[in-house]
Amino acid sequence: MNSQAEVTTAPGLTIPAPLPVHLPELNGLDLKAQYQAARCGGDFFDAVLTGDRVVFLLTDIAGDRAEAHPIAAQMQKVFRATAQELFEPPDANESECIALLARDVNRALIESARGVRVSPTFIGCFNLAVGVLTYHNAGGVTAVFRDEEGTRLLGSGGIPMGLFTHSTYEPVLLAFDAGSRLLIVTKGVTESRCGATTFGVERVEGALENSDTVSALQICEDVLREAHDSHNHPWSRVYGFLHPGKRQCRDDLTAVALVRKPIP
Repeated sequence: MNSQAEVTTAPGLTIPAPLPVHLPELNGLDLKAQYQAARCGGDFFDAVLTGDRVVFLLTDIAGDRAEAHPIAAQMQKVFRATAQELFEPPDANESECIALLARDVNRALIESARGVRVSPTFIGCFNLAVGVLTYHNAGGVTAVFRDEEGTRLLGSGGIPMGLFTHSTYEPVLLAFDAGSRLLIVTKGVTESRCGATTFGVERVEGALENSDTVSALQICEDVLREAHDSHNHPWSRVYGFLHPGKRQCRDDLTAVALVRKPIP
C-alpha cells in the first residue's frame, strides 16, 4: 500500500483520502472502529501492528470532509511510518514513543493544514503481551473504561492537536485485566441532540456500563445506534422547527472499542 486512495468530489477532481485499516487477528485483544454511515466531517481512525504492539489513533479534524481528508491522509502517512520506526524495537520505551509519535503526528497535522486546525486526538499503544495501554488523550476525546472495579471516565491529558507545533505530551498507562473494555467516541456522539438536550458523556458511560457483550464491534454499534436514535427522535425535528436558528449537530459519529479477551 504505497499509494494513497482518492475520493472523487467532482468530474475530474479528486482529493487524497486515508488508506483503509487492515489489522490481522490480534492475540488477546478485540479492537474495532465504527463510523456512522453518513460521513461528512473529519473523524479519522487508524491502527498499525508492530510486533506485540498495536498502535492506534482516533482524531476529529475540524472542518468538512473535503477539507479534512487530505489532512488525515498526510497524518496517516506520518503516523504509520513513525509508529513502525519507534515501536519496532522489542525494548522500546512505550511512554517515550507515544510522546514522540504524538509530537510528529501533531506537526504533520499543522503542516498539512497550513496553520491551526483544532483536532482532539486519542493516541495509544496496546502491548498485547502484558495487556497494558499507553496513551495520550489530547483535547478531551471521550474515553470510558470498564473493568472489575467499575466504569470510569478517563481524563484529558492536554490541549487538542493542531494548535501548537511545540506541544508536549505526557502518556498515561492503563492495565487491562481479562474482560476489561475501553470505549472512545468523538464529539459527534456526545453532542448529538434530542431537541435541546445533548446525548452527553453520561450516556456514553451508561452504554458501556450496561453492556453485556465482549464484542468490540457490538459495543461500537450499540452506542452509535443509541446516539443516532436520539438525534433522530421526533422531538428533535420539532425542536428544529421551533428554533430554526439552533444548528442541529451534524458531526460524524465515530466509536472505537478495545476489549481484552477473557481467558477461555
